[in-house]
Order: sequence, then structure tokens, then C-alpha cells
Amino acid sequence: MFATKESLKRRTGPFGIGRLSYLQSLVNEFQDTESQDSKLQILANLANFAYDPINYDYFRQLNIIDLFLDCLEECDDRIVEFAIGGLCNLVNDKLNQQIILSNEGIYHLSACLSR
Repeated sequence: MFATKESLKRRTGPFGIGRLSYLQSLVNEFQDTESQDSKLQILANLANFAYDPINYDYFRQLNIIDLFLDCLEECDDRIVEFAIGGLCNLVNDKLNQQIILSNEGIYHLSACLSR
């Protein structure tokens, strides 16, 4: 089920962390951690958030689409799999499509098929 800004505010409450801050903390943790298992779990969480259109602006603002594209070049097939899942969840939006296409997303995705 897709969220609305009002439902996010209700669930977050006046003292909770907002969605943008939460996603930023996930990106920071992904970039800072050395643990491959932690990276995998964080990427899975980001890919899960990518299904909801309410998050698309946040994903563009935080360059998470670029993070997914960068992960396509990882050696760990599990990381690549979650990155592809995140991109698949985002691609139904026209702006996200443009970002993926302008960053050679098709090339990177097709390279994954020949690994």
C-alpha cells in the first residue's frame, strides 16, 4: 500500500525522525560500513522503500538512484540483485527513468546479464 504525506506525519509523530532523515541515515550507514552483510541489509531496505512513489523525491534528492547504479558493478551478486530490485521499483516514474537512462543504466543492467 502506498503512503501519503499525511499518513507519514501521523506515524512519525512530532518527535520522530522524518522519512528524508531516515533515508539519509541509511545512505550514510551504507557508505560508512565495512561489513558486506550490513551493506546488503541496508540496500535491501532502500530497495523496499523504492516501491512507494512518495519516496521518489527523497531518492532523487539523496542520489539513491546513483547508489543503485553504482552497486551494479559490485562483485557480490546479492548486492547487484538488490540494486536491480531497487531500480525496478523506481523505473515506473518518468523522472527516475530519465536519471537511469542518462547515467547509462541500460548499459550497466545489460552488463549484469553477461556476468
